[in-house]
Amino acid sequence: MSDVAGILSLHDVQLLEDELSDPAGRARLRRLGLAVEPHPALARARARLVAAVDRRWLALYERAYRRYGRGVTGVRERVCQGCHITLPTALSPSHPDSLTVCESCGRILYWG
Repeated sequence: MSDVAGILSLHDVQLLEDELSDPAGRARLRRLGLAVEPHPALARARARLVAAVDRRWLALYERAYRRYGRGVTGVRERVCQGCHITLPTALSPSHPDSLTVCESCGRILYWG
């Protein structure tokens, strides 16, 4: 698994865990008719992803997650969607499997 896929999967699992741990989030899921009980497979999936991701990227992700509640943010027209700063052209990834970090907010950027 590439670091990009690992970080994005970790982000998805983290958001799902957050939704299940929040009473308002559980209520929204119940209204939609979805199961809302925490599932042990979710914790196992997170542990597996944490083990697979490079420690440097994991540390950057967790720091941004603790600070902003989201460790990954999208980029639209060279603008970080987390802090809304225009990113320099040189920051654009040269390879689709490369990760970059916003120089302003520190979130991992998703250029998809």
